[in-house]
Amino acid sequence: MHLNWSLKELYSDFGSDAFKADFEKLENDIRSLNQIATSLSSLETLENYYTKRSAVESTLMKLYNFASLTFSCNTSNESALQTENKLRKLFSEITPARTKLIQFLSKIDDIQAYIAPSNCLKQFEFIICEDKAFSTHLLSEEEEVLASKLSITGSNAWTTLQQKLTSTLSVTIKLDGEVKRLPITVIRNMAYDSSQEIRKAAFEAELDAYGKIDEAVAMSLNSIKGEVLTMSELRGYASPLDMTLENSRMSKQTLTAMFGAIEKALPTFHEYLQTKARLLDHKGGLPFYDLFAPIGTAQKKFSYEEGCQFVIDNFSAFSDKLASVAKHAIDNAWIDVSPHEGKVSGAFCASLHPLGEFRVLLNYTGNLGDVTTMAHELGHGYHAICTNDEDILNINYPMPLAETASTFCETIVNNAALKIATKDEAITILENSLQDATQVICDIYSRFMFESQLFDTRVDHPLSVEELKTIMTEAQKKAYGTGLDHETLHPYMWLIKPHYYSAALNFYNFPYAFGLLFAKGLYAKYLDEPEFFKDNYDKLLAASGKMSVIDVCKIMAIDVESEAFWNASLDQIKNDIHEFVRLAGEL
Repeated sequence: MHLNWSLKELYSDFGSDAFKADFEKLENDIRSLNQIATSLSSLETLENYYTKRSAVESTLMKLYNFASLTFSCNTSNESALQTENKLRKLFSEITPARTKLIQFLSKIDDIQAYIAPSNCLKQFEFIICEDKAFSTHLLSEEEEVLASKLSITGSNAWTTLQQKLTSTLSVTIKLDGEVKRLPITVIRNMAYDSSQEIRKAAFEAELDAYGKIDEAVAMSLNSIKGEVLTMSELRGYASPLDMTLENSRMSKQTLTAMFGAIEKALPTFHEYLQTKARLLDHKGGLPFYDLFAPIGTAQKKFSYEEGCQFVIDNFSAFSDKLASVAKHAIDNAWIDVSPHEGKVSGAFCASLHPLGEFRVLLNYTGNLGDVTTMAHELGHGYHAICTNDEDILNINYPMPLAETASTFCETIVNNAALKIATKDEAITILENSLQDATQVICDIYSRFMFESQLFDTRVDHPLSVEELKTIMTEAQKKAYGTGLDHETLHPYMWLIKPHYYSAALNFYNFPYAFGLLFAKGLYAKYLDEPEFFKDNYDKLLAASGKMSVIDVCKIMAIDVESEAFWNASLDQIKNDIHEFVRLAGEL
């Protein structure tokens, strides 16, 4: 069974003839795109623009993913890093063309009537209208070019610094009387260890290690958020959040409805955490180092082969197509499995749309959480496969919808496992599911509050390490409430989470809550109306890149601006919490 992903389907190496040919093609196509943009004057030239833009994005995706995926598994690979930087610089040269396009579109009163005669352009109607709407936030061509180029040595460089510092960080820890130096990814995975002594030692060693890099990472965070504030103000947005919501194609009413429901549900999550604390012999709230502690006597470890089979079997109960996609990814080396030094932490899925494929990065160690993470990332992969028949310009779905298929797949795996579980197994499975749900509800809420306060404070001054730590722990206290021991929080959560370190993906927190709760709502729809669901689920995923969030959800007859929808989704998790508390009382 493959444990490392294969990238040869993209290129054999950075010096290969195929890589060089595509790099040259990209350079030529970008020059051509700029020439086309200079002469925009008719329907035909607009067709030429979007056709060429599609070609540019397809080649760029192949080249950039080869560099990015290579770097993700080896952050010391200088060729990968240099190529990423070259591609960012090259992509910035598209800015003049995009500026001229938006200026051209802004002069057309009825854009839908204008493109109606063109079959080529009608397939891009949504993004064309979106491009036109962006004219209200457009800077001058000179300013757009300057901003794009400065981001290469600005926010993008700070992002790379955070990645390198955190991925190469070694941690000193004493285990079984022996002092060891281990990669940070290995240390963080010890949070799931069955030994409380190891979990606590790893937590303390992790926090101690961050002290070696916290000043540099704080500088990265301040610089990235400072750039975001500057650009959002220049573009005329009321705030970075307003900019993010517009880029996410999501209404503020949707966000307000979702967080309104979450705030009301927090006490139930606190009850779950307090119950877990009692099971682990703590008085009061749960120490942060035991947040991911396994519960129950059925502490089964899954070899990678067993984890794969578990996922495939449970996917099969829902859809043969979903199971087939997952099996194909596993059998064809689309997954990089194990943690090691120099590999980035966490997990992700990258779409390779030009190939009709995807790649998944894991840091798999064999606990049930790793299995559901695999299901989650394969859900992203399924989403990518469902967009294969779309043009690449129509596959850029917004952040809230990005977590839909992934979280739905987690729900499939957990619910299917619960149906055949013994009592001991059930509490373990429920605990694993509730661990994830608590992260997505409580932790995401804390991250949203942290980032909101971060932006508000950054307007006035760059934040010190101590300020960042204080804001982080205060946000955790509000979100986790009495569920956590306030003496053992995680003040460095801002440092290790990569979601804060992208100028293009601000507030990359609430989409996870949206994804979880929307997936719960979808699962309820599947149970209530299985035929309607199966007829429309793949359509929803395929359309996710060419509609607003509200309109995509309407495919499933769901109103995401109604708090009632979010309450109903949260009720499903509350029921799991009540069952967990009941089973815990029988232990």
